[in-house]
Amino acid sequence: MAAIVPAPAGSRLFLSGNEAVARAVWEGGVRVAAAYPGTPSTEMLEEISVYPDLYAEWSVNEKVSLEVAFGASMAGARSFCAMKHVGMNVASDALMTMTLTGISGGLVIAIADDVGLSSSQNEQDSRYWGRFAHLPLLEPADSQEAYAYTLAAFELSERFQCPVILRLTTRICHVKGRVEVGNRIPHEPGGWHKDPTRWVMVPGHAKNRIPKMFERERLMRAEAETSPLNQLTEGTDRRVGFIASGPAAMHVSEAFPDAPLFKLGLSCPAPLNRLRAFAASVDAVLVVEETEPLLEEELKAAGIEVHGKDVLPTQGELSPDVLRPAVARMNGETLPVAETVAAQTVFPRPPTMCVACPHLGVYYTLSQLRNIVISGDIGCYTLGAGHPWNALDACISMGASMGMALGLDKGRGEADANKRILGVIGDSTFLHMGMQGLLDITYNKGNVTILLLDNRAVGMTGGQENPGSGRDLRGEETRRVDFPKLCEALGVKPERIRVVDPYQLPVLFKTIREEIKIEEPSVIITDKPCVLVDYYQPQKPYAVTDEKCTGCGNCLDVGCPAIHVTRRGKEVKNNGKEVDLAFVRIETAACTGCGLCLQPCAPKAIEEAMPVSPIAFLRTPQ
Repeated sequence: MAAIVPAPAGSRLFLSGNEAVARAVWEGGVRVAAAYPGTPSTEMLEEISVYPDLYAEWSVNEKVSLEVAFGASMAGARSFCAMKHVGMNVASDALMTMTLTGISGGLVIAIADDVGLSSSQNEQDSRYWGRFAHLPLLEPADSQEAYAYTLAAFELSERFQCPVILRLTTRICHVKGRVEVGNRIPHEPGGWHKDPTRWVMVPGHAKNRIPKMFERERLMRAEAETSPLNQLTEGTDRRVGFIASGPAAMHVSEAFPDAPLFKLGLSCPAPLNRLRAFAASVDAVLVVEETEPLLEEELKAAGIEVHGKDVLPTQGELSPDVLRPAVARMNGETLPVAETVAAQTVFPRPPTMCVACPHLGVYYTLSQLRNIVISGDIGCYTLGAGHPWNALDACISMGASMGMALGLDKGRGEADANKRILGVIGDSTFLHMGMQGLLDITYNKGNVTILLLDNRAVGMTGGQENPGSGRDLRGEETRRVDFPKLCEALGVKPERIRVVDPYQLPVLFKTIREEIKIEEPSVIITDKPCVLVDYYQPQKPYAVTDEKCTGCGNCLDVGCPAIHVTRRGKEVKNNGKEVDLAFVRIETAACTGCGLCLQPCAPKAIEEAMPVSPIAFLRTPQ
């Protein structure tokens, strides 16, 4: 991946929040940047990686990414790491001690909250990490602020010798706006300085750092009271004054342009004295925060009377459509009923796997099995819980499929004695947090079969590289993990490690049936790449011969989105039973010729189509 030539200083660029952060990281003289992919944070490191004069890596998980950034900081270099909100749960072990050691070179941690759950298993409020770790936290409200606040965060980090959290949300990360950029200012590392009392956090050293942490917090509170990042906009309608940060502040400005607004850019620690004075200047105060009532409770604890979650929802974005009726109720007003247009019924379009995805055959096979419990994980394969497979029974967090599977095995009673326990995990997720779980299974003699779906990509977030792909962030070749050897090293017997082609349904079905009957740990590894990576090689597409199609619908059970129902019907069998028929066609422009649909097709109605699909032709190496 070749480095770009950055736009010159003074340029006005149209950037997303993620792109704006990346530009500021480069301008700020960062030497090391690390992350693990996760929506909505992924593009930050992808953009950073194409800038010159810095090192960027995909780490195996968020904890490692933060430790890499911290190590660079100890050497006196400016460093940066990024993650989504659930990633900080993984990284928090390191974070909670860094707050005691402090830093040397500036360290900024960008945490992207998925407000509204567009692509996450929960909706966390990462502002709590600022309070929990006693660290400053900045909240930009648009792309220009994402750029400016990142630069400000490095300055604060070095001035107060601590990490600084940059809290973004999906709306900031992905919405684009105009950003005026500047020059890169090189930052030469100050060098490593040996000091065990600071960097070696044994209890005797750590207890002496705690007073320093609280002294830093006291100084930060004074900083918050005068910081230009916290801005007051006077308004003419003083019935309700608003306190907000990030995109919530933009929603307030749109919904109530004439109201006073105290916009927090440096939201932790909160400037309580300024907020108390603001509250005294208006008739009532509404704290608008996504998502938890964190600041609301702080202000109430400080004796400041405010409204918040008593009128606002505790989940999702607080858009103008949410704010206007809430404030009307607060003021005892009734909003006029807007004319509505009857909504048309739209055919539901739930997320599904890609055409020819190597996971399709896996879930088709699992859907045919009975008397099994399937413990799932985070990734594209989580979609196996949906139609038509319905072949995933649990999923909570990265790597949890392993521990849950072992717990299901050890916790089962007589009613489940004959059930087979199977865990499903992807290659990147296995390397992220699954290896320890497999070790726990083998160490504790679990009766569990693991399906390790190796598609050589972090598929859910866009096909990023990982140690299983054999290429690094810049696309350069590196050491590739040998999954069979790794599983053997984690305690699985060599004869219980099977590698299969997920497109060969009979072999896959037979292998799974054999392994779940073995009462000891076993691993089945599928070994075909994600269809979206550049080295995937499509074959000739297929088409349905209408004269041969009997409408059995078996091919639909594979779940490939290239197969479409053209008409439905019914047929009465000899036994008098009525069955549903579904006649289909294959979208040849999308088909990549994986051959999955051929195998369950009883009448052999699916045959090679001519010519080769445009997509297949364009993606096949010429």
